[in-house]
Amino acid sequence: MKLALGTVQFGLQYGVANTDSRVTRKTVEQILTLSRKSGIDTLDTAISYGNSEKCLGEIGVGDWDIVTKLPPVPIGCRNFSEWVYQQFESSLRRLNVDKLKCLMLHSPIQLLEDSGQEIWTLVEQLKLDGRIEKIGVSIYSPTELDRIWSNFKPDLVQAPFNILDTRMKTSGWFDRLRKERVEIHVRSVFLQGLLLMDRDNRPDKFHRWNYIWRKWENWLLENNLTPVEAALGFVLNESDIDRVIIGVDTPNQLKEILTINKKKYNESNNIYLDKFAISDTNLINPSNWSTL
Repeated sequence: MKLALGTVQFGLQYGVANTDSRVTRKTVEQILTLSRKSGIDTLDTAISYGNSEKCLGEIGVGDWDIVTKLPPVPIGCRNFSEWVYQQFESSLRRLNVDKLKCLMLHSPIQLLEDSGQEIWTLVEQLKLDGRIEKIGVSIYSPTELDRIWSNFKPDLVQAPFNILDTRMKTSGWFDRLRKERVEIHVRSVFLQGLLLMDRDNRPDKFHRWNYIWRKWENWLLENNLTPVEAALGFVLNESDIDRVIIGVDTPNQLKEILTINKKKYNESNNIYLDKFAISDTNLINPSNWSTL
């Protein structure tokens, strides 16, 4: 199963299209049960995702492959070893597990600071001790890999990838990571839900890109596809990707995605969809949306 389940919604109100509070405990249980029965075996979470880890640990996720992320090292931290191990052990306690599939650095650009090598060595030791299987980095842009790769080579890279943001492919990093046998996970396949919204519900600050939305909506009509079908199909057809991280708020959303995952897509559609890619980081990087 190429899909992995993102869990930020389980601990925080997340996504431009989410107008409700975070997902309830009962709904999380239903989503996890359906995911497991459908063959999904990987959970993506993070220490910074509010109560996500705690919620998962209380429900019980010991039989899942779990990926979690260390937050950025706080400014002024003097004992990196103590901080890393404290964060890691606290994460395991919340998740109620003994080890992880992967521990990621949520801010890998910090590796370029004076403390970078020490932090990397500490995480490597966790791997040598069998506490984690892989070391990962979560990036916003392939330029981060350009900067760290000569000194720090992870086992797993998580990056954004969708019909608007194809930088990981066009930069050559998908090919390079595949050749070096680095596992590739992608997120933001729906751009936090923005790609799924209709024109009446899309926030005003995104109207400056109406030329893109019109082109997108017209293409969907011409090909008789829903936004979910097209956006997810585009990413699933990328052969270099190992896991596609999807986030859902309800079991019904997951059922729709699972149905789409079984469909076959016309390769020519993906060739056309490549033409939607843009380089404007004000749109494709959600961390910039607050300044729009």
